[in-house]
Amino acid sequence: MEYTVIIEKSKNGYGAFTPDLPGVGVVGDTKKEVIISIKKAIKMYLEEVSESGNKIPEPTTEVLKFEIAI
Repeated sequence: MEYTVIIEKSKNGYGAFTPDLPGVGVVGDTKKEVIISIKKAIKMYLEEVSESGNKIPEPTTEVLKFEIAI
């Protein structure tokens, strides 16, 4: 499955979260660090959901990017 991951830059580093997986989010000093961390967090989340016998959430989030001229 493919999940959408949102990466945000802040003045202190980076953050990443997955809208389709509640509570899955990470922070780090670099973009590379949060990419590695969010992959691990997603895997752990999906393993925990699966092991508990619950249904793994289907990815439903879509991303659109628009260029807006002003």
